[in-house]
Amino acid sequence: MGILDGKRLLVTGVLTDSSIAFHVARLAQQEGARIVLTGFGRLSLVERISRRLPDPPPVLELDVTDVGQLDSLAERVSAHLDRLDGVVHAIANAPQAALGGNFLATEWADVASAMHVSAYSLKALAMAALPLMPDGGSIVGLDFDAARAWPAYDWMGVAKAALESTTRYLARDLGERRVRVNLVAAGPIRTMAMRSIPGAEKFEDLWVERAPLGWDMTDAEPTARACVALLSDWFPATTGEIVHVDGGVHAMGA
Repeated sequence: MGILDGKRLLVTGVLTDSSIAFHVARLAQQEGARIVLTGFGRLSLVERISRRLPDPPPVLELDVTDVGQLDSLAERVSAHLDRLDGVVHAIANAPQAALGGNFLATEWADVASAMHVSAYSLKALAMAALPLMPDGGSIVGLDFDAARAWPAYDWMGVAKAALESTTRYLARDLGERRVRVNLVAAGPIRTMAMRSIPGAEKFEDLWVERAPLGWDMTDAEPTARACVALLSDWFPATTGEIVHVDGGVHAMGA
C-alpha cells in the first residue's frame, strides 16, 4: 500500500517527461493515486507524454486565464474522478520581455501576464477544484525561492513572491474547509520552463558552488517526492508552508 493509496489527484503542468509535474504524476501513481492531467495549448503533446506514465491518465484542457474553462473544470474532472483529494499547481509563465535582465524595461502588460499565470492562477485553480474537495485535501504548488533576487529571473521572481503570499492567504481561508495549501521550492531543474529563461545557465554555477548536499539539475525526483509527501496524509497539520528541495542553497550565505 502506497502513501497515496485511494487518493484522487489533479496534476497540471505536464509538458515533457522532464517536467517536475510528470515525475509527481509518476510517483503519485506508484504510490496508489488515480490522476487526471491538464494541459494548455499542446494537448496532443501532453497526451503523448501521458502514455509514458505507469497508467496513462485522462488529459483535460485548462487555460488558467480562461474563466469558462475554470468554471467547467469540476464538471469535466468529475467525468473521470468522483472527487479530488489533491491538486498540483505546476503552472508558471512570463513573456520573454519580463526575463533575462530586462527588469527595468519590462512593460506592465508583460508583468501582468506573468502575475496572472504564475501567481493568481493558484487561487483560481483552487477555487475551480474546491467543489470536488468536500472532505478537504491538499493543494501543492511549485515554487522557486523568492526571498532573494536571482540572475535573469526578474519579474518571474516577483511573481513567485506573489505566489508565496497567495499560498499563505489561501491556507488561511481554506483551512476551515480542511484544505492544506503548501509550496515546494525546488532548485533549478533542466526542464523546458528553465530552458526558456535567457541566462538560466547562471544557476548551474551557483548551485554547484553553494549546495551543501550537492544538486543534480537533471533529477526531478527529490522535488517530486516532496510534492507526493505533501499530497499524502503524512502532513495533516502543515499548511502555508514552503518546503525547500534545493540541496540547501536557500540556507547558505553568500
